Amino acid sequence: MITSLTPAESRVVLHNISWETFETLLKETGENRGSRFAYDCGTMEIMIPLFEHESYKSNLCNFIIALAEELNIEARSAGSTTLKHQVANCGIEPDNCYYIQNESAIRGKLKLNLETDPPPDLAIEIDITSSSVNKLGIYSALGVPELWKYDGKELKFYQLEVEEYRERDVSLAFPLISVEDMSNFMQQIPMQGEVALLKSFRAWVRDKVVYLTNE
Repeated sequence: MITSLTPAESRVVLHNISWETFETLLKETGENRGSRFAYDCGTMEIMIPLFEHESYKSNLCNFIIALAEELNIEARSAGSTTLKHQVANCGIEPDNCYYIQNESAIRGKLKLNLETDPPPDLAIEIDITSSSVNKLGIYSALGVPELWKYDGKELKFYQLEVEEYRERDVSLAFPLISVEDMSNFMQQIPMQGEVALLKSFRAWVRDKVVYLTNE
């Protein structure tokens, strides 16, 4: 067991954990625990998010919903729902994930089963410290088309292409948005109030829509 403590996240890594043990831990700890699990072929990471982590996550999630509203795109948040697939021998609980292109496919559902349901279209990962599991590999095995990953300094957009993630400059879910655009707002998070920053972001999106419409 390895424990790492930082101002952003606390991590515990367990090795040689069977799928059955992983399932048992999920069941016994329940959905309301503060920690998040990631499991990859016997290695299990338990991450406890702290203030810095949650601040970035909260603001980024605000931006995503604001984008959907301003662009009139329907979206459904699946939060930190456990995404897992026994055949792939992996599972993960993202900071947040969203159904956008496939929103209609899961509308009305209260339970998610990736063996029969499509994976979320977009997942969010805030990793201020280095994870001990290959999260890109897990999301790839689960078939999540797009991943936004932020490390406290740099935001990256990844898109799944032939079972491998490629870094991209523009979002798949929101083609209007570039990684540079979003990075500019992420860098403002420590210096601005959450409401003020969200208002500024909404105004920017509206201006961009008007500009592109008039081109």
